[in-house]
Amino acid sequence: MDHHPQPPVARHRVELEEPATRFVDRFLIGNGSLGAALDGVPGREGIDLSLDTLWSGGPRRPDGASRPRSARGALASVRRAIADDDPLAADARAAALRGTTFTESFQPLGRLTVDYASPDDGARSRRAHDLARGVVETRSTWSGRAATLSAFVSAPDGVLVVEVVGDGVREPMLGFETPHPSTTTKDAVGDTRWWSSTGRAPSGVRPSYLGGDDHDAVRYATDLPDPDGLVDAGMAWALTIAVQPIPGGFRLVAGARSGHRGWRERPLGDPSSLLSQTRTTVARALRQPDGALLARHMADHRSLFDRVELDLSGSASASADAAERYFDLGRSLLIGSSRAGGEPTNLQGVWNDQVRPPWSANFTTNINLQMNYWPAESTGLGGLAEPLARFIGELVDAGRRTARDAYGLAGAAAHHNSDLWRHTDAVPLDAHWANWPSALPWLVAHLHRRLEDGSADRAAQVKVLQLLEPVVAFVLGMLVTDADGSLVVSPSTSPENRFVVGVGSSAALTAGAAMDQELAHECLRDYLALAERVGVGLADVDLVGRSQGAFDALRLPRIGHVGALLEWAAEREATEPGHRHLSHLYGLYPGTRITETGTPEDFAAARRALRQRLEHGGGGTGWSMAWVLCLAARLREPELASHALEALLGPLSSASLLDLHPMGELDAVFQIDGNLGGTAGVVELLVQGHGGVVSLLPTVPAEWSAGSFRGFRVRGGHVVAAAWSDHRISSARLRLAAADVIVELPDDGSTITVTGPHGPFPPHVVDGAPGGRRRILLATPGVHELVFAAPGVGSRP
Repeated sequence: MDHHPQPPVARHRVELEEPATRFVDRFLIGNGSLGAALDGVPGREGIDLSLDTLWSGGPRRPDGASRPRSARGALASVRRAIADDDPLAADARAAALRGTTFTESFQPLGRLTVDYASPDDGARSRRAHDLARGVVETRSTWSGRAATLSAFVSAPDGVLVVEVVGDGVREPMLGFETPHPSTTTKDAVGDTRWWSSTGRAPSGVRPSYLGGDDHDAVRYATDLPDPDGLVDAGMAWALTIAVQPIPGGFRLVAGARSGHRGWRERPLGDPSSLLSQTRTTVARALRQPDGALLARHMADHRSLFDRVELDLSGSASASADAAERYFDLGRSLLIGSSRAGGEPTNLQGVWNDQVRPPWSANFTTNINLQMNYWPAESTGLGGLAEPLARFIGELVDAGRRTARDAYGLAGAAAHHNSDLWRHTDAVPLDAHWANWPSALPWLVAHLHRRLEDGSADRAAQVKVLQLLEPVVAFVLGMLVTDADGSLVVSPSTSPENRFVVGVGSSAALTAGAAMDQELAHECLRDYLALAERVGVGLADVDLVGRSQGAFDALRLPRIGHVGALLEWAAEREATEPGHRHLSHLYGLYPGTRITETGTPEDFAAARRALRQRLEHGGGGTGWSMAWVLCLAARLREPELASHALEALLGPLSSASLLDLHPMGELDAVFQIDGNLGGTAGVVELLVQGHGGVVSLLPTVPAEWSAGSFRGFRVRGGHVVAAAWSDHRISSARLRLAAADVIVELPDDGSTITVTGPHGPFPPHVVDGAPGGRRRILLATPGVHELVFAAPGVGSRP
């Protein structure tokens, strides 16, 4: 936990004495569209700017542009190899199921420098990220002078605002460097100086993992926009910056736009209209009176950030304080990178400084995109998942062609990578990367999670049902009958892992890998429940009937001879037994099929499988360790949870607590999913709400001896608060959205006083609790207050 030692700081803040020399150590702020990464160098701030819709490339070609494929014949050939127990042949034949293109890449806008002071060699500075306010500050003092820079990105006003004040401040000198071909102009109007920069993004970028720095790695179009200002690829962008004096210093306001017009629409290649829009946006912000921009930004940011509160300060523990700060940072990053109307949070949120960022900074849909939104509903930020919901709908639309052309099946399919243009084909890589068409069954699980809160009206339920039916149709098309008469997904892979075949060989394709079976089970289960809820006449009757039959015949993951849940249908030796993906444990988390009391054998087998992974070095990336944290929470293993937190907050975090993905001899890279998955894991340690039970304080780490939380949401729409001290729960408040809710509590011998909507009543104890726990039934909806008194508390020393 002392990997990045820091002096004590106020809650909701990250404070550092050294400026960032690497991107991963910067402070990140954003409004869901415009992202800014700040260095914190005193006197000369460097800010990397990016836009959520600034990507290379252009919309996918219409039907007929992809290479012809004999879809049904290719799928049947792969399935024959699998049935013949020839995985090497299956892997080879699976190339026919893949496409020919990779995703495009998220692009940086450029680097802005603000030279505002000249501190001497004896200068002292401290930079801070105020997570509750969404503001970054750098304070510097030298030779009796002082300067303070503060920055925020406003969602209400759509601009970056940088203010510099102090007796050491001079009129800022600006610089802007972009990796893209661009044009910059300057002018002045009264006491306001204006800078404008325009350019075009690349028409194509080769993913960085393919290597090479030849002229084809990054390509820029040379075509002129058509009479409507549109191009096939290589969208335009525009940036406008203004600087004006304010009392005691200066204020910089910046706005940016890209030429993106929609995932199927040709983008703008002419930046003139974009420049006019950014100038109007910045001018409008400049007319705001002193303090109004900050006030509007803070009101917006705090309306989201303050929906929940976690306070671990009573633990008097540095590790507890660090975990609380990590939790707060995760929520702040989601607020800054995902807003209604924008793009979903990608691998790096909305922050990037490279034309060829790691893994294209795309939407990686075999864990990373989903993990980005794990904390959204539970921390009261469900509205920020609107871009994800829209993305899912668009991916279903785009994926119809992939299901038809690649597999010859009905419905819609998407694979492990997507981008701004809704790429759905399997990329032309080896089978263990590419041949996994189960992205949509996983993604739609988030839509069901939202519906479970009970607040969705009938129209919203019908919309999800209609979006889900193409996904279900494809799932049904991927099922075949196994030798024992059960249904399995074929072909099937366990994302990015392989198994040993003979001597010196390995393969990825099989039938019925654990994750695919879990996803098929969950997708069919939730579809059938939604169809029943919506009622007769709206759901596809034939699809419902086929889904019920398939659900009943589906084979669930098996348990091996050592008692561990199997990753593949048969006992196979993994080429990487400590693999970073924990796909075979999906049913435990983020799924809900495996529970301690409902499926005890599978629960024990999942515990054993996780131990196997960790014993062989698993959890080596930030996002993987965040998944371990969530699994530890479900397994009620506080020591493992502490281990996961120690890793997340130590070697798997940067100085500014950004999640890291180690890259061997290369520098570690930032991936936001670890931050957001870790935030979800903290919630799971304190409250869970699956399997029809609301469970309070199931897996509290020993270091968290005292604390409280409020505003956490669990499935069913229930909102929970609780407090504990000296490792004992002291009070809880539950706002229940339904009747007859089972609440599970620590069985520590304390007495419980319950006050419901109609006054106090004796707790109704019910059976079914696991060891060390007890359950009570709360029969009415509404607010319930629970107060706990430890036995003999009055006589304790």
